[in-house]
Amino acid sequence: MLLSLEPRTRQSRAMLLLSPLLAGVLTLLSGAILFAVLGHDPLVTFHTLLIAPISDAYGVSELLIKALPILLCAFGLAVAYQARIWNIGAEGQLLIGALAGSAVAVNIIGWDTPWALVCVILTGVLGGAAWGALAAWLRTRFNANEILTTIMLNYIALNLLLFFVHGPLKDPDGFNFPESAMFGDASRLPQLFEDGRVHIGVFFALFALVAVWVLLQKSFIGFQIKVLGLDKRAAGFVGFREKKLVWLVLLISGGLAGLAGVSEVSGPIGQLVPQVSPGYGYAAITVAFLGRLNPFGILCAGLLMALLYLGGENAQMTLNLPQSLTELFQGMMLFYLLACDVLILYQPRLKWRWAQRKTSAEALA
Repeated sequence: MLLSLEPRTRQSRAMLLLSPLLAGVLTLLSGAILFAVLGHDPLVTFHTLLIAPISDAYGVSELLIKALPILLCAFGLAVAYQARIWNIGAEGQLLIGALAGSAVAVNIIGWDTPWALVCVILTGVLGGAAWGALAAWLRTRFNANEILTTIMLNYIALNLLLFFVHGPLKDPDGFNFPESAMFGDASRLPQLFEDGRVHIGVFFALFALVAVWVLLQKSFIGFQIKVLGLDKRAAGFVGFREKKLVWLVLLISGGLAGLAGVSEVSGPIGQLVPQVSPGYGYAAITVAFLGRLNPFGILCAGLLMALLYLGGENAQMTLNLPQSLTELFQGMMLFYLLACDVLILYQPRLKWRWAQRKTSAEALA
């Protein structure tokens, strides 16, 4: 007996739109079973995981801080994925953006001018874009698979950050801890409210949301990006330059990831540390697909993912659950989303081996 997938003759658009919601429900059901097996009350655990972290104004501000880097990375990935350029390197581009911005910030600690923050932010964006450009060059010059190159560049970026934070950028007065000196006040993102840590970086995410939506929905370049993703040959026939578009989407994707990284070190952290990102760039991949590559869908999915990060930390402290809980929920959501999409787009059919043999024998006869 063989199982095959055949394209459905009629595809339900409503089901495709509801697929992320269905994946979320299935993730919650699986989580409830898991919590029960571990000996925890599912309702209490879900309250600790999803409700308690945002039960006050400070929790909401922490949610926005967590969501910012995820959203910036996911918006950039959405642009690349619309062109079917599978950038898996948002994590590395984020780290390089944080590293580049920190390298500038620690050398202008004495500056007392708004231009200090501008220089730090621009350097971080350019650092992330340069890391994305490296993947674009490998793709357009050597036809290297961007999935493999961006994954490998993630590890190179991480080790570069570790080298600099243990070496040239290490704070000489930091008691031998692997961290840079604290940035000057002029190089820090100002806070919006005194009672929380949320800063003006949230406006970066709002600007990126609008810019990406306009680019993909209202511009001719966005149309070219979509055509390239749907059919590379058709894009070539009408004169769209594939290499130019590959460079463009990877520069945008890398630049937004770099902005996410530099916003972290110049925002809530205030210095370069090895733990800049707990995996924001990888989480953004799930967020981009959960949001259907639509900026507004990504906004909702990004807030949900940030809530899982906060809830995972809260569950670890109050219920003694493992730290890997967040990654587990991320993996389950992506798995269920892909499974739902496959079953919506394709119809599984069982085929018996003897029927295949009979068909082959008749063809030979």
